[in-house]
Amino acid sequence: MTVCAPHSAQSAAQTTLRSGPPVDARRPAFTVTVDGSYAAWLALGHGTDGWFPERWTLDGPEPYAVSLPGTQPEEPDSEVLPLSDGRVLIRRRVAERYALSLLYPTGPGTGELPLGAIECPRLSLLPPAPDGSSAFALVHGERQTTLWRVYGCVGGPELLATVPGRCEGGAWLDRSGRLLALDRELEGLTKAVVVDLGRGGETSPLLQITEKSNDRLLLAEPDSGLLVVRSDAPGIDRVGWGVLGSARPVRFPECLLLPDATLTPFAAQPGQGLAPEASSVAFRIDRGPVSSWLGVWRPAKKQLQQFQGPAGWLAGAGLWTAEGELKLPFVTPGVPCGLARLRLSEDGDVLVAGAEGRTATDTDAGAETDADPGEAEGERTVPAPRPVPLQQAPCARTS
Repeated sequence: MTVCAPHSAQSAAQTTLRSGPPVDARRPAFTVTVDGSYAAWLALGHGTDGWFPERWTLDGPEPYAVSLPGTQPEEPDSEVLPLSDGRVLIRRRVAERYALSLLYPTGPGTGELPLGAIECPRLSLLPPAPDGSSAFALVHGERQTTLWRVYGCVGGPELLATVPGRCEGGAWLDRSGRLLALDRELEGLTKAVVVDLGRGGETSPLLQITEKSNDRLLLAEPDSGLLVVRSDAPGIDRVGWGVLGSARPVRFPECLLLPDATLTPFAAQPGQGLAPEASSVAFRIDRGPVSSWLGVWRPAKKQLQQFQGPAGWLAGAGLWTAEGELKLPFVTPGVPCGLARLRLSEDGDVLVAGAEGRTATDTDAGAETDADPGEAEGERTVPAPRPVPLQQAPCARTS
C-alpha cells in the first residue's frame, strides 16, 4: 500500500454542465452532513456531459445547488462527501490508487485542492463525521480492513486503525466522532463491532444477538442511542431495534416484517435524549422494480406507515430535524433542486406538509401493527460511557 502526499492547489474554470435535470439524474448516494447544512452527490448532465459533483445547500429558506465540474466528467464509481464548510471531498479511482481532493466553487469555475492518494484494491468513504470538518475512509483487504483519516490531518491521509476481517457499512455512535461502528465479516459470520478512535482503534463487539447469527447495524442515532439492526437470529433476516448501553435485548417488531418488500432506514430524528422510543425513523421501502416508497416508524407507536414519496424523490435520502420535520430531496424536470418538508401530525398518525413543503399521501389506511405489543423501552437514567454488546435477543415477535 502506497500513500501519496497532496500536491499544490489547482483551479480549473468550467461552465455549468446542466441546463436542466434529466428525468433520472440521480446517483444512489446522496450524502448529507450531520448538521444538515449541505449535501452532495454525482448528478448526470445532458448528452455527453456525463457525471459531475453537485453541492446542495439545505439550511436556508430554499435549497439551491452548485455544480462542481472538473476538467472532464467523473467516473460513475467516484464518491463525494460534503463538509460543513461547504467544500466537497471527492474520491476518484486513478489506475491502481484512489486520489482524494477537495472541491469548492470559485465563481464560474471549480477549485480543487489535492489531499493525497492511497494505492489499494478498494477504498470507500465513510459517512460524514460528526464534527463536519474531517473525513474518514476504509481500505478493504482480504483479511483485514484499515481505517484512515483522509481529511483533517496534516501531511496527507493518516492510518488510524487495522481491524481483522472484512468491514463494510459505518455509523457514528457519538457526537464527538470517537466511536465508529462497522459490520465485520470474520470466520464466516458478520457482526457489528465498535472501533474506539480514542483508544488507538481498539475494537470491541457491538452486536452479539446469538453466537451464530449475522448481526448488522443499519442506522444509529447518537442522541437517543437508538440502533436499527438487521439480523437472522429470529430464523430469517429481520429488522429490529435496540438501545446503545441498554440491558434490554434487541426487539423485532412485526410491523417491520414486510414479506414483499425490503426496508432500509436512512434517517432518524435527533435530539430525543433519554427517549429512544420517541425517535422517528424514516425507511426506504423497495418492492421489486417499482418506485421506492417512504416508511415512517416510531418504536413507541409500534406501526409502520407507508407513503408515496414526493415526485422525483432521491429515494433513500433525507434527514429529520429535532423538531420532527422530515426533509426529502427531489429532482424533477421543473425543479432541479427541491426539498419536500414533511411532518407527522400531533397524534403521529398522518404525515402532513411542513413549512413550504409538499404533502405526501397516506396510503397505509390499514397500517400493520405488532401482534405482540409488549412494553415500551424505559428511560435511561445514566448514559453508558461505552457501548454494551446487545445480546440474548428473543426470536419471538416483540415490540
